[in-house]
Amino acid sequence: MDAFNLLRMRAAFIDRTGLAEVIQYGDLPDPSTPVGPQLRIRVRAVAVNPIDTYVRSGLVPMDLPQPFVVGCDFAGVVEATGPAVTQFKSGDRVWGSNQGLLGRQGTFAEVINVDEAWAYPTPDRVTDDQAAAGALVGITAHLGLVREAGLRAGETIFIQGGSGGVGSTVIQIARALGARVLCSAGPEAKAAACQELGAEAVILYRTQNVQAELKRLAPAGVNVWWETTREPDFDLAVSSLAARGRMILMAGREARPAFPVGPFYVKGCSLKGFVMFAAPPEEQRAAAQDLNRWLTTGQFRPRIDRVLPLSETAAAHRLQEENTILKSGSIAGKIVLRP
Repeated sequence: MDAFNLLRMRAAFIDRTGLAEVIQYGDLPDPSTPVGPQLRIRVRAVAVNPIDTYVRSGLVPMDLPQPFVVGCDFAGVVEATGPAVTQFKSGDRVWGSNQGLLGRQGTFAEVINVDEAWAYPTPDRVTDDQAAAGALVGITAHLGLVREAGLRAGETIFIQGGSGGVGSTVIQIARALGARVLCSAGPEAKAAACQELGAEAVILYRTQNVQAELKRLAPAGVNVWWETTREPDFDLAVSSLAARGRMILMAGREARPAFPVGPFYVKGCSLKGFVMFAAPPEEQRAAAQDLNRWLTTGQFRPRIDRVLPLSETAAAHRLQEENTILKSGSIAGKIVLRP
């Protein structure tokens, strides 16, 4: 019998999909000895993402191990390595994402086994909380800006909703790439936070006319429109895009909005949608290398709204859903949990 399986660990897990209340926190068997390219990682921090709640609720159907440990992101320390591991050794600090998806077990546990293809070295001056908080949102922002939008230095990007986990990350990565950043936000406090992260101007969508303000700030239109909302306004976006502008979609799974076909094709615009977990390991690793550099220089500072114990996973999921689905504005940044 595997010695590790004689041990128990604490984890947040489900045995069926449903509301946040289906999340259990308790003992599970410790993962087996790592095999092949696997790393055995002692988890120090994890972070909640909207996709975590979609998988847990069944909104995004996936084949799930039973019991299923929830969560995508992690940061921790390598305890043991499989015989095929080439990039890491015991004692290395690592971070990563893309777990708890496509049949892979999740990360909200004291110990996890992860293929080294999905793990990246944690820079010395970066905390585990920061590494976990920046994992999925950082890779998402990088893929969208670099691979999909081809954002170039000197171009102008508008982020529809800049204060959330992804939006605040897109601001920072776009600035690191040399772009001019405009965005929208609700309350003035969140607008101020966006400006602290590098936004040149923030439009208060509750009290200002977004279209008019964008026309004033970018008379020729914006080169990239990054959409974070669940119900995109394509008339607003297309009218605000410059010639050959690019629009990036990463939300709105159930949305069916009207689309202004004529103005879109006359301007020569393009529309791209993507999900980060569909990107192959080599593309995500390339993104992680840039993110590590920006984490080290301080150009990327993941926003953390609060830190909770892992035992509060169900409460963290409820908070995330209130913010994502009900648009409560109750969180500004990532919810980080520690085992």
